[in-house]
Amino acid sequence: MTRIGFETHDHTACIAGSMAATEAACIERGLRLTRGRRRVLEILLEEHRAMGAYDILGLMADEGFGAQPPVVYRALDFLVGNGFAHRIERLNAYVACTHPTDDHAPVFLICRICGAVAETGLPTRTSLGTAARAAGFAIESTVIEAEGLCPACQETAPE
Repeated sequence: MTRIGFETHDHTACIAGSMAATEAACIERGLRLTRGRRRVLEILLEEHRAMGAYDILGLMADEGFGAQPPVVYRALDFLVGNGFAHRIERLNAYVACTHPTDDHAPVFLICRICGAVAETGLPTRTSLGTAARAAGFAIESTVIEAEGLCPACQETAPE
């Protein structure tokens, strides 16, 4: 997992590839990717940034889904629970997973100036798992977030 969200990329292909991977995973696992779930994921992929539930709700309401917070929260619970999106704890926001078919422990890089978020992976599950087992602890989930400056903000930030 070396893809980092601060890189320039083909956004159309990125969205299409992620949606195709998610649809295939849903079929394989017997999951229902309802119209609301699909649209929430599409919004996260299109925006390519961390978004709060009410930001997503606003976009969906503009598209005729109505102002129904439970619809968005249920969709986000489904997407996060099945590894298609992640919750960024520090920002109380959500991002589409850049590796929706991989079993991984994501690490989030958050720019403190522009708020951009990149998902990357480190061998954290192995080393953290080893330390936890040595302490007799069973890890159920991890959230690792690092704050700093993205490449664009490094270029414009005063020294």
